[in-house]
Amino acid sequence: MPWTWKKEGLIKGLVIAGTHSGCGKTTIALGIMSALRRRQLRVAPFKVGPDFIDPGFHAFAAGSQSRNLDGWMLSESYNKSLFAHCNRTADVAVVEGVMGLFDGYDGRSEAGSTAQMAKWLGLPVLLCVDARSMARSAAALVQGFERFDPDLSFAGVVFNNLGSRKHLEYLLEAVKDKVAMPCIGGLMREEGIRLNARHLGLVTLEDAALTEEGIRRMADTVEGSLDLDGLLRRLPDIQKGETSFFPAVVEKKRVRIGVARDRAFCFYYPDNLKLLEGFGAELVTFSPIRDSVLPEDIAGVYLGGGYPELAADALSRNQTLKDQLRRMSLDGMPIYGECGGFMYLCREIVDFDGTSHAMVGCFPFRARMHGRLRSLGYRKIELIHDTVIGPAGLCAKGHEFHYSDISKAAPFPEGRKAFRVFSRAGATESRSGFQVNRTLGSYIHLHFGSRPEAARHFVESCDAYQKEREKR
Repeated sequence: MPWTWKKEGLIKGLVIAGTHSGCGKTTIALGIMSALRRRQLRVAPFKVGPDFIDPGFHAFAAGSQSRNLDGWMLSESYNKSLFAHCNRTADVAVVEGVMGLFDGYDGRSEAGSTAQMAKWLGLPVLLCVDARSMARSAAALVQGFERFDPDLSFAGVVFNNLGSRKHLEYLLEAVKDKVAMPCIGGLMREEGIRLNARHLGLVTLEDAALTEEGIRRMADTVEGSLDLDGLLRRLPDIQKGETSFFPAVVEKKRVRIGVARDRAFCFYYPDNLKLLEGFGAELVTFSPIRDSVLPEDIAGVYLGGGYPELAADALSRNQTLKDQLRRMSLDGMPIYGECGGFMYLCREIVDFDGTSHAMVGCFPFRARMHGRLRSLGYRKIELIHDTVIGPAGLCAKGHEFHYSDISKAAPFPEGRKAFRVFSRAGATESRSGFQVNRTLGSYIHLHFGSRPEAARHFVESCDAYQKEREKR
């Protein structure tokens, strides 16, 4: 009988980290979340870093929404408050790390790393090691991770990509008496529990990258290969905290805002949506692929990122919605597009095959896909002019990751640039946000938690437009 755990006012928690990207931590995290849920434990999932795809998988496996924690975009107090807020009704918190355990903003500090987040939250780390083609050397690797930061605690190590049970026996012999953390087991090379990948990372949940059968197999594999009972027993009890984290949701909504939501536009930080709601927005979803008109009575539009290039033909053929969005932009409705949403607001998207697809046309740009990554990293912005997300001088943080770039398909005044962008090194980047009328777009996914005033200002901009429209 599997061991379960529930105590009033307490939760268990751990961080699942890897030695490097691609070592299998997402698969292991999903298997553990699903196995815990199957034991009737309420799981609160989290993802370290600016990731949109893994949290979707987490929600599917855990049965509850996953939230992003980030040591660079968000303050320590914000991360701690969000963690406490989301754990109010949970039994176990499972935090999946980003990249390798100690990888973060730069090579000099722990800023933005999984290790930093584990220490902020007071959680032990379960280390995932890709043991393919390794034997005794694995012990040296684990020992190095264990000793690198004495302030970090470990719940154990899991070996992934094992060739056989004999392989696991070699590794157990190697780590015995060499490291303090226990080995809780290992996973064989089982192609059936791997997740597919493409140019922006894993295939999204919206494209059916994970099924009920797939998540069941992951849970079965974890239960059969790892000492989950022993892991749960070793996790420390954590006192639940009381927190009123997000702005109190107003009883009467001020405005309705349309949020694009389909397989082309599925990258949103949940906190961004929560903050908009907290400041008085009623969010109404629509699909730029399927819907011929925008939702009724909206006073603003939020177009998140995703994969518009993979649905470019369908988006281009939906002429009535494109025309309506362009009319609303010309009328002064606040429209905010980030990354894929920004590409959709441009004049055209040129896909990987070189085929051009006409888009909305608010911005006179051509977005062209490339086979190589064009930009990746954390970004800080400073508004140059008053915009729909804030006045001149407002600063916020975000992240960008894209395989396309833009070029002018028609003249565009330099004065229409909306903000300056600062990279990790602090230098000003040439990439900028752009605003036409009250339509704002850029490649950067801003996290409103870095500056909640941005969410409040967007709601206020929509409210102001609504009042103007009513007067007319």
